[in-house]
Amino acid sequence: MTAKLSWSPQPGELDFDAIRASGPGGQNVNKVSNAVHLRFDIRASSLPEAVKARLLAWPDQRITADGVVVIKAQDSRSLERNRADAVARLIELVQAAAHVPKARRATKPTYGSTQRRLEGKAKRSGIKAGRSGKSDF
Repeated sequence: MTAKLSWSPQPGELDFDAIRASGPGGQNVNKVSNAVHLRFDIRASSLPEAVKARLLAWPDQRITADGVVVIKAQDSRSLERNRADAVARLIELVQAAAHVPKARRATKPTYGSTQRRLEGKAKRSGIKAGRSGKSDF
């Protein structure tokens, strides 16, 4: 029932650090800083208070104890694409935290479904009882 949160971070809320990417890349990996660390302070952000509270309680290793989201993006060889990927992943994380799951209401099985279940059990019991090699004579 909740509408999707249409939120995008303000440029001042994001802190980017260009770092060297790990993994294969030959000599180029030691020269070029194409990976990105994105830092986003939840408490100082423009998010609604309810979403901030849910994000701070979110069980995610990317959220530090200080309430800072740290996302590392290094899939692309382009710094700009890695920045865009990090921002997209941040928005995805915020949207997931903003979604409030629908509360489950406990229900009872209907009388008919209970009867059908018991009839099936009795039928199966009869089939298995018929398999025994014992006879009554």
